[in-house]
Amino acid sequence: MSALSDNLVTFAILAYLIAMIGHAVEYALGNARTRVASAAPVRELVGAGGGVIKEPAAPVPAPPVDRSTRRARLAGLFAVGATAVAALLHLAALVTRGLAADRMPWGNMYEFVLTVTFIGVAAWLVVLWKVPSLRKLGLFLTLVMVLLVATAELVLYVPIVPLVPALNSYWFVIHVSTIVFASGIFLFGAVPAVGFLMRNGYEKGKRSFPYTLAKRLPGAAGLERLTFTLHAFAFPIFTFAVIAGAIWAEAAWGRPWGWDPKETWAFISWVVYAGYLHARATPSVRRNVATWLAVIGFLTVLMNLFGVNIFFTGLHSYGGLD
Repeated sequence: MSALSDNLVTFAILAYLIAMIGHAVEYALGNARTRVASAAPVRELVGAGGGVIKEPAAPVPAPPVDRSTRRARLAGLFAVGATAVAALLHLAALVTRGLAADRMPWGNMYEFVLTVTFIGVAAWLVVLWKVPSLRKLGLFLTLVMVLLVATAELVLYVPIVPLVPALNSYWFVIHVSTIVFASGIFLFGAVPAVGFLMRNGYEKGKRSFPYTLAKRLPGAAGLERLTFTLHAFAFPIFTFAVIAGAIWAEAAWGRPWGWDPKETWAFISWVVYAGYLHARATPSVRRNVATWLAVIGFLTVLMNLFGVNIFFTGLHSYGGLD
Protein backbone atom coordinates (compact mmCIF):
# COMPACT_ATOMS: atom_id res chain seq x y z
CA MET A 1 0.00 0.00 0.00
CA SER A 2 2.81 2.40 0.82
CA ALA A 3 4.50 1.87 -2.56
CA LEU A 4 1.15 2.21 -4.32
CA SER A 5 0.54 5.52 -2.55
CA ASP A 6 3.96 6.81 -3.62
CA ASN A 7 3.29 5.85 -7.25
CA LEU A 8 -0.15 7.46 -7.18
CA VAL A 9 1.38 10.74 -5.99
CA THR A 10 3.81 10.65 -8.91
CA PHE A 11 0.99 10.03 -11.37
CA ALA A 12 -1.03 12.84 -9.77
CA ILE A 13 1.85 15.28 -10.27
CA LEU A 14 2.10 14.29 -13.93
CA ALA A 15 -1.66 14.72 -14.36
CA TYR A 16 -1.54 18.17 -12.73
CA LEU A 17 1.32 19.08 -15.07
CA ILE A 18 -0.69 17.94 -18.11
CA ALA A 19 -3.67 19.94 -16.85
CA MET A 20 -1.48 23.01 -16.41
CA ILE A 21 -0.24 22.67 -20.00
CA GLY A 22 -3.84 22.38 -21.23
CA HIS A 23 -4.83 25.51 -19.33
CA ALA A 24 -1.76 27.30 -20.70
CA VAL A 25 -2.79 26.39 -24.27
CA GLU A 26 -6.29 27.76 -23.66
CA TYR A 27 -4.81 30.88 -22.10
CA ALA A 28 -2.48 31.43 -25.03
CA LEU A 29 -5.17 30.95 -27.67
CA GLY A 30 -7.41 33.42 -25.90
CA ASN A 31 -11.12 33.49 -25.46
CA ALA A 32 -12.48 35.18 -28.57
CA ARG A 33 -16.22 35.49 -28.38
CA THR A 34 -18.65 35.00 -31.20
CA ARG A 35 -20.14 38.31 -32.16
CA VAL A 36 -23.92 38.27 -32.21
CA ALA A 37 -25.87 41.00 -33.94
CA SER A 38 -27.52 43.01 -31.20
CA ALA A 39 -30.13 44.42 -33.54
CA ALA A 40 -31.09 43.92 -37.13
CA PRO A 41 -30.03 46.73 -39.48
CA VAL A 42 -32.76 49.12 -40.56
CA ARG A 43 -33.57 50.19 -44.11
CA GLU A 44 -35.19 53.57 -44.72
CA LEU A 45 -37.93 53.73 -47.39
CA VAL A 46 -39.43 56.94 -48.71
CA GLY A 47 -43.23 56.90 -48.76
CA ALA A 48 -45.59 58.64 -51.19
CA GLY A 49 -46.02 61.66 -48.92
CA GLY A 50 -42.32 62.12 -48.49
CA GLY A 51 -42.30 60.42 -45.10
CA VAL A 52 -39.65 57.95 -44.10
CA ILE A 53 -40.71 54.42 -43.29
CA LYS A 54 -38.24 52.36 -41.31
CA GLU A 55 -38.27 48.72 -42.23
CA PRO A 56 -36.03 46.17 -40.52
CA ALA A 57 -33.82 44.36 -42.93
CA ALA A 58 -33.23 40.63 -42.85
CA PRO A 59 -31.15 39.63 -39.82
CA VAL A 60 -27.48 39.05 -40.44
CA PRO A 61 -26.32 35.63 -39.22
CA ALA A 62 -23.62 35.63 -36.58
CA PRO A 63 -20.19 34.74 -37.89
CA PRO A 64 -19.01 31.23 -37.06
CA VAL A 65 -16.69 30.62 -34.15
CA ASP A 66 -13.12 30.75 -35.41
CA ARG A 67 -10.80 27.77 -35.21
CA SER A 68 -8.56 29.17 -32.45
CA THR A 69 -11.59 29.73 -30.22
CA ARG A 70 -12.71 26.14 -30.68
CA ARG A 71 -9.21 24.91 -29.94
CA ALA A 72 -9.00 27.08 -26.84
CA ARG A 73 -12.28 25.73 -25.51
CA LEU A 74 -11.26 22.13 -26.19
CA ALA A 75 -7.93 22.70 -24.45
CA GLY A 76 -9.71 24.19 -21.46
CA LEU A 77 -12.17 21.29 -21.20
CA PHE A 78 -9.31 18.81 -21.55
CA ALA A 79 -7.41 20.62 -18.77
CA VAL A 80 -10.41 20.44 -16.45
CA GLY A 81 -10.72 16.71 -17.16
CA ALA A 82 -7.02 16.21 -16.46
CA THR A 83 -7.39 18.15 -13.20
CA ALA A 84 -10.27 15.90 -12.15
CA VAL A 85 -8.19 12.80 -12.94
CA ALA A 86 -5.27 14.25 -10.98
CA ALA A 87 -7.56 14.92 -8.01
CA LEU A 88 -8.81 11.33 -8.06
CA LEU A 89 -5.23 10.03 -8.13
CA HIS A 90 -4.39 12.47 -5.33
CA LEU A 91 -7.29 11.18 -3.22
CA ALA A 92 -6.34 7.56 -3.91
CA ALA A 93 -2.78 8.29 -2.77
CA LEU A 94 -4.08 9.68 0.53
CA VAL A 95 -6.45 6.75 1.08
CA THR A 96 -3.77 4.14 0.40
CA ARG A 97 -1.30 6.03 2.61
CA GLY A 98 -3.84 6.00 5.43
CA LEU A 99 -4.53 2.28 4.95
CA ALA A 100 -0.83 1.50 4.96
CA ALA A 101 -0.29 3.53 8.14
CA ASP A 102 -3.54 2.32 9.78
CA ARG A 103 -4.38 5.92 10.74
CA MET A 104 -5.48 9.19 9.21
CA PRO A 105 -2.75 10.39 6.79
CA TRP A 106 -1.90 13.59 8.67
CA GLY A 107 0.96 12.45 10.89
CA ASN A 108 3.81 14.42 9.34
CA MET A 109 4.61 17.34 7.07
CA TYR A 110 4.51 15.27 3.88
CA GLU A 111 1.06 13.90 4.58
CA PHE A 112 -0.24 17.27 5.76
CA VAL A 113 0.81 19.02 2.55
CA LEU A 114 -0.74 16.27 0.42
CA THR A 115 -4.04 16.65 2.27
CA VAL A 116 -4.11 20.45 2.18
CA THR A 117 -3.44 20.50 -1.56
CA PHE A 118 -6.15 17.92 -2.19
CA ILE A 119 -8.69 20.03 -0.29
CA GLY A 120 -7.66 23.04 -2.37
CA VAL A 121 -8.09 21.31 -5.73
CA ALA A 122 -11.35 19.64 -4.66
CA ALA A 123 -12.76 23.04 -3.65
CA TRP A 124 -11.66 24.43 -7.03
CA LEU A 125 -13.49 21.69 -8.92
CA VAL A 126 -16.68 22.28 -6.90
CA VAL A 127 -16.57 26.03 -7.57
CA LEU A 128 -15.80 25.44 -11.25
CA TRP A 129 -18.81 23.13 -11.54
CA LYS A 130 -20.99 25.96 -10.19
CA VAL A 131 -19.27 28.80 -12.11
CA PRO A 132 -17.70 27.49 -15.36
CA SER A 133 -16.61 31.01 -16.37
CA LEU A 134 -13.82 30.81 -13.78
CA ARG A 135 -12.00 28.13 -15.79
CA LYS A 136 -9.17 30.53 -16.70
CA LEU A 137 -8.05 30.43 -13.06
CA GLY A 138 -7.16 26.79 -13.64
CA LEU A 139 -3.75 27.73 -15.03
CA PHE A 140 -2.71 29.33 -11.75
CA LEU A 141 -4.39 26.70 -9.56
CA THR A 142 -2.68 23.78 -11.32
CA LEU A 143 0.64 25.64 -11.18
CA VAL A 144 0.27 25.83 -7.39
CA MET A 145 -0.64 22.13 -7.29
CA VAL A 146 2.40 21.10 -9.30
CA LEU A 147 4.76 23.15 -7.13
CA LEU A 148 3.39 22.08 -3.76
CA VAL A 149 2.72 18.41 -4.48
CA ALA A 150 6.09 18.02 -6.21
CA THR A 151 7.79 19.71 -3.23
CA ALA A 152 6.03 17.29 -0.90
CA GLU A 153 7.14 14.29 -2.97
CA LEU A 154 10.72 15.39 -3.64
CA VAL A 155 11.64 17.24 -0.45
CA LEU A 156 9.24 16.36 2.36
CA TYR A 157 8.72 12.64 1.77
CA VAL A 158 9.24 10.34 4.76
CA PRO A 159 8.45 6.63 5.16
CA ILE A 160 5.35 5.65 7.10
CA VAL A 161 5.92 5.62 10.86
CA PRO A 162 3.51 5.30 13.82
CA LEU A 163 2.12 8.45 15.38
CA VAL A 164 4.09 9.97 18.21
CA PRO A 165 2.35 9.31 21.56
CA ALA A 166 1.15 12.92 21.91
CA LEU A 167 -0.94 12.55 18.74
CA ASN A 168 -2.76 9.39 19.84
CA SER A 169 -5.98 11.14 20.78
CA TYR A 170 -9.43 11.69 19.31
CA TRP A 171 -8.48 15.38 19.27
CA PHE A 172 -6.02 14.48 16.52
CA VAL A 173 -8.93 13.94 14.12
CA ILE A 174 -10.93 16.93 15.37
CA HIS A 175 -8.12 19.49 15.42
CA VAL A 176 -6.08 18.38 12.43
CA SER A 177 -9.04 17.72 10.11
CA THR A 178 -10.39 21.24 10.63
CA ILE A 179 -7.00 22.92 10.32
CA VAL A 180 -6.32 20.94 7.13
CA PHE A 181 -9.71 21.81 5.65
CA ALA A 182 -9.40 25.52 6.44
CA SER A 183 -5.83 25.63 5.11
CA GLY A 184 -6.94 23.98 1.86
CA ILE A 185 -9.65 26.61 1.35
CA PHE A 186 -7.18 29.37 2.17
CA LEU A 187 -4.82 27.89 -0.43
CA PHE A 188 -7.55 28.00 -3.07
CA GLY A 189 -8.62 31.46 -1.92
CA ALA A 190 -5.11 32.81 -2.48
CA VAL A 191 -5.41 32.07 -6.23
CA PRO A 192 -8.34 34.44 -7.01
CA ALA A 193 -6.84 36.93 -4.54
CA VAL A 194 -3.64 37.20 -6.58
CA GLY A 195 -5.71 37.05 -9.77
CA PHE A 196 -7.80 40.00 -8.58
CA LEU A 197 -4.74 42.11 -7.79
CA MET A 198 -3.34 41.51 -11.29
CA ARG A 199 -6.68 41.89 -13.09
CA ASN A 200 -7.57 45.03 -11.15
CA GLY A 201 -4.29 46.60 -12.19
CA TYR A 202 -4.85 45.55 -15.80
CA GLU A 203 -8.34 47.07 -15.84
CA LYS A 204 -6.83 50.32 -14.57
CA GLY A 205 -4.49 50.48 -17.54
CA LYS A 206 -1.33 48.85 -16.23
CA ARG A 207 0.32 46.90 -19.05
CA SER A 208 3.57 45.78 -17.42
CA PHE A 209 4.37 42.39 -15.93
CA PRO A 210 2.60 40.76 -14.07
CA TYR A 211 -0.58 42.65 -14.91
CA THR A 212 -0.52 41.46 -18.52
CA LEU A 213 -0.91 37.88 -17.24
CA ALA A 214 -4.43 38.83 -16.16
CA LYS A 215 -5.56 39.89 -19.64
CA ARG A 216 -7.77 36.83 -20.08
CA LEU A 217 -8.83 36.32 -16.47
CA PRO A 218 -12.45 36.92 -15.41
CA GLY A 219 -13.38 40.43 -14.30
CA ALA A 220 -11.76 41.86 -11.19
CA ALA A 221 -15.06 42.29 -9.35
CA GLY A 222 -15.95 38.61 -9.71
CA LEU A 223 -12.50 37.48 -8.56
CA GLU A 224 -12.72 39.74 -5.53
CA ARG A 225 -16.14 38.38 -4.56
CA LEU A 226 -14.86 34.81 -4.88
CA THR A 227 -11.86 35.66 -2.69
CA PHE A 228 -14.10 37.06 0.02
CA THR A 229 -16.56 34.16 -0.14
CA LEU A 230 -13.84 31.54 0.28
CA HIS A 231 -12.18 33.33 3.18
CA ALA A 232 -15.47 34.07 4.94
CA PHE A 233 -16.26 30.34 4.68
CA ALA A 234 -12.84 29.11 5.88
CA PHE A 235 -12.21 31.59 8.70
CA PRO A 236 -14.78 30.21 11.21
CA ILE A 237 -13.46 26.69 10.57
CA PHE A 238 -9.91 27.89 11.17
CA THR A 239 -11.05 29.61 14.37
CA PHE A 240 -12.63 26.39 15.61
CA ALA A 241 -9.44 24.49 14.76
CA VAL A 242 -7.33 26.88 16.86
CA ILE A 243 -9.77 26.57 19.78
CA ALA A 244 -9.78 22.77 19.47
CA GLY A 245 -5.99 22.80 19.47
CA ALA A 246 -5.98 24.81 22.71
CA ILE A 247 -8.37 22.33 24.35
CA TRP A 248 -6.17 19.43 23.18
CA ALA A 249 -3.06 21.20 24.52
CA GLU A 250 -4.72 21.59 27.90
CA ALA A 251 -5.49 17.86 27.98
CA ALA A 252 -2.06 16.76 26.69
CA TRP A 253 0.35 19.30 28.22
CA GLY A 254 -1.59 20.87 31.05
CA ARG A 255 -1.87 24.32 29.46
CA PRO A 256 -4.05 25.62 26.61
CA TRP A 257 -1.52 28.04 25.14
CA GLY A 258 2.23 28.31 25.53
CA TRP A 259 3.41 30.43 22.57
CA ASP A 260 5.01 27.42 20.91
CA PRO A 261 6.28 28.47 17.43
CA LYS A 262 3.40 26.77 15.64
CA GLU A 263 0.86 28.21 18.08
CA THR A 264 2.37 31.66 17.61
CA TRP A 265 2.17 31.49 13.82
CA ALA A 266 -1.36 30.10 13.95
CA PHE A 267 -2.28 33.14 16.02
CA ILE A 268 -0.56 35.43 13.51
CA SER A 269 -2.50 33.81 10.67
CA TRP A 270 -5.75 34.22 12.60
CA VAL A 271 -5.07 37.92 13.23
CA VAL A 272 -4.18 38.61 9.59
CA TYR A 273 -7.26 36.82 8.23
CA ALA A 274 -9.47 38.56 10.79
CA GLY A 275 -7.93 41.83 9.64
CA TYR A 276 -8.72 40.95 6.03
CA LEU A 277 -12.38 40.22 6.76
CA HIS A 278 -12.68 43.40 8.84
CA ALA A 279 -11.03 45.48 6.10
CA ARG A 280 -13.26 43.88 3.46
CA ALA A 281 -16.35 44.86 5.48
CA THR A 282 -15.15 48.44 5.93
CA PRO A 283 -16.36 50.68 3.06
CA SER A 284 -13.49 53.14 3.43
CA VAL A 285 -10.86 50.44 2.79
CA ARG A 286 -10.09 49.84 -0.87
CA ARG A 287 -10.65 46.30 -2.11
CA ASN A 288 -7.09 45.88 -3.35
CA VAL A 289 -5.72 46.89 0.07
CA ALA A 290 -7.97 44.37 1.81
CA THR A 291 -7.03 41.65 -0.68
CA TRP A 292 -3.34 42.16 0.03
CA LEU A 293 -4.12 41.12 3.61
CA ALA A 294 -5.60 37.85 2.30
CA VAL A 295 -2.39 37.19 0.35
CA ILE A 296 -0.26 37.98 3.40
CA GLY A 297 -2.47 35.65 5.43
CA PHE A 298 -1.67 32.76 3.12
CA LEU A 299 2.04 33.56 3.35
CA THR A 300 1.76 33.18 7.13
CA VAL A 301 0.04 29.80 6.57
CA LEU A 302 2.97 28.72 4.38
CA MET A 303 5.39 29.92 7.06
CA ASN A 304 3.55 27.88 9.67
CA LEU A 305 3.52 24.85 7.40
CA PHE A 306 7.09 24.93 6.07
CA GLY A 307 9.17 27.45 7.98
CA VAL A 308 8.15 26.48 11.51
CA ASN A 309 8.65 22.76 10.83
CA ILE A 310 12.05 23.29 9.21
CA PHE A 311 13.63 26.11 11.19
CA PHE A 312 12.07 25.90 14.66
CA THR A 313 11.78 23.27 17.37
CA GLY A 314 8.78 22.99 19.64
CA LEU A 315 6.07 20.75 20.98
CA HIS A 316 4.52 20.66 17.49
CA SER A 317 7.67 19.41 15.75
CA TYR A 318 6.07 16.47 13.97
CA GLY A 319 7.28 17.28 10.47
CA GLY A 320 9.20 14.05 10.18
CA LEU A 321 12.23 15.73 8.56
CA ASP A 322 15.70 14.98 9.83
